[in-house]
Amino acid sequence: MRFVRSLLLLLGVASAAAGCAQQPVAYMTYPGVDSMAYGGAPVMAQNGYGYGYGYGGYAPSPYGGLYGYAGGGAAGGLSGYTLDSGDRLRVVVFGQEGLTNSYVVGASGFIDMPLIGSVPARGVTSDQLAGRIAEKLRDGFIREPHVAVEVEAYRPFFILGEVTAPGQYPYVANMTAETAVAIAGGFTPRAQRKSVILTRSYYGQQMRLAVPMTFPLRPGDTINVQERWF
Repeated sequence: MRFVRSLLLLLGVASAAAGCAQQPVAYMTYPGVDSMAYGGAPVMAQNGYGYGYGYGGYAPSPYGGLYGYAGGGAAGGLSGYTLDSGDRLRVVVFGQEGLTNSYVVGASGFIDMPLIGSVPARGVTSDQLAGRIAEKLRDGFIREPHVAVEVEAYRPFFILGEVTAPGQYPYVANMTAETAVAIAGGFTPRAQRKSVILTRSYYGQQMRLAVPMTFPLRPGDTINVQERWF
């Protein structure tokens, strides 16, 4: 009789444990690149097969989730966008036709303007760059300069790996990894179609992470479509 009771108790415990294991668990996703570089907060998601991040490597993570954000750096927008090499800018200095022109951020991260020479542009927003230009003009050139800067053309993105036409392409608004693959002619037959490897510059360091096809892209991103194992 004792044996039967012990057996029933063990079966009950095993059944309860199996039931708990099947229940979805809510968790906080890891912060993504946009969250760290442009602000915003990760949101709650259901437990599932997600994506981890880290410096110098990448790996799928059972604790990650699809990225979603509230506040700055929301998916699809370029709020808080910081400039880098390859961005073409329209600089307007009101009342100064000789200074108003289009300028490209060079490989060194500077733009070169008449009178004031090189102005550092890498890593700042267009409004911050306008302030830097005005400060230089105020130093012996124009008493009260009024400067406006806007991005005329974003730097390109890059896609390689298992796509029909890998290469460099112009960035378009509201791009996702899926859009990038479509621009590059679609997947090859051997492509991994559920996720891609994203490389993005974050304060001078290259970060690599696995992201889903719906992940929003930024100018300058590099997408690598991996080959599937079978």
